[in-house]
Amino acid sequence: MTGNDTIAAIATPPGVGGIGLIRVSGPASEAIARRLFRSSHPLVSFLSHHLYHGEIVAPETGAILDDVLVAFMRGPRTYTGEDTFEINCHGGPLILRTVLAEVFGAGARPAEPGEFTKRAFLNGRLDLSQAEAVLEMITARTPEGLSAAVDRLKGGLSGRIATIRDQLIDLLAGIEAGIDFTEDDGIVSTPGADLSRIQTLIDALRSLAATYARGRIVREGIGVVIVGRPNVGKSSLLNRLLGERRAIVTPVPGTTRDFIEEIVNIEGIPVRLTDTAGIRSPENAIEKEGIDLLWERIAAADAVLVLLDGSAEPTPEDHAFLAEVHSKPMLPVVNKSDLPQRLDEERLRSLLPKTAPSAVRISAKYGDGVDRLKTAIRDMVFAAPAEETQGVMIADLRHKMALERAADCLVRARDGLHAGLSPELTSLELREALDSLGEITGGTTAEDLLGRIFANFCIGK
Repeated sequence: MTGNDTIAAIATPPGVGGIGLIRVSGPASEAIARRLFRSSHPLVSFLSHHLYHGEIVAPETGAILDDVLVAFMRGPRTYTGEDTFEINCHGGPLILRTVLAEVFGAGARPAEPGEFTKRAFLNGRLDLSQAEAVLEMITARTPEGLSAAVDRLKGGLSGRIATIRDQLIDLLAGIEAGIDFTEDDGIVSTPGADLSRIQTLIDALRSLAATYARGRIVREGIGVVIVGRPNVGKSSLLNRLLGERRAIVTPVPGTTRDFIEEIVNIEGIPVRLTDTAGIRSPENAIEKEGIDLLWERIAAADAVLVLLDGSAEPTPEDHAFLAEVHSKPMLPVVNKSDLPQRLDEERLRSLLPKTAPSAVRISAKYGDGVDRLKTAIRDMVFAAPAEETQGVMIADLRHKMALERAADCLVRARDGLHAGLSPELTSLELREALDSLGEITGGTTAEDLLGRIFANFCIGK
């Protein structure tokens, strides 16, 4: 148990809804339930994990606060591992605040952000990687991101780490046995076999760490800026990719003055699209400031969609900004394929940097080629495919760094063993690698780090 106090919070999002949930966890949960709940049928005692209908009543006045469904769940078979009382109220903010105030008056205190999940971790219901996966599920932006988070919650990453740890412990046990005993005791050291086993573990750790690039993109997405000269169709493309009219489109150049940013699911990737003003020579101080901000957005972006007008001859502006954005991952897009084309392939190749991928021709107005564009965006993002690690994928920088530290320890252990250094030094490196892996699942995680992790959660979870 994490303590003798009982916590409570509203567990559903703010606003009006059909149902609002208040969650109570801790040793006083049943006493609070008995104090506030009046069953619609005779009730001698709560059966664990059963749903009851009745009313929440203010003990001091006898006033009925809401008609509810409640459940009392006895630990450890609960989310937190503690006795838990859940009240399903009607989803009005005033109702929820009024009932929660009575819960506090009956002996609970307000829960801190993520405290329910933190108690689940401290009580052994989840390891730390699973607890972090809960937050990833809540904040997932695409089905692919949600699926990856569910896999981690179900123990996909934990199981992989456990397998590596078990192999590492077996290796460590053999090396330390060779330190403590001699050949006369029947213990024979096999450095060659140990070197092979260490290398296998190094490869496994590096392979798992290599999935971070893909996992981070699936979870967090990427920022893509749409750039091009005025009236080339940037706002039309944004609207087409969003599937709605978000940006104003007119034949007048310079209609877009401010940045418009929206998130869209492009083949499983959350993409933050930014529509920008057309790049041209500024005519006044205001336009110059806007162009300067545009280049700042481009510098901060993960990738750039360079939009060109296929129905017009290239302009000096086209040449200028293509020369400027070549250092970024860039995808050239030729718009207005529905019109007679003046930008042929030969002219296009001479316009683009040699390192640029093949251009995608589209009609943002009619949607032609947009599916090909979505696939090209995904291919650009995943230009360097991550190694497969039995379906497991990490998405947290903390996990990647811990895996890399563990691999570095094993590299030093391997090199020391190969150089004939003392096996005690090898043993120390293996133990440090175990500690690094323990940081992922929470076995060796400092309290201040736990505080930072769970502070990112919402109250009520």
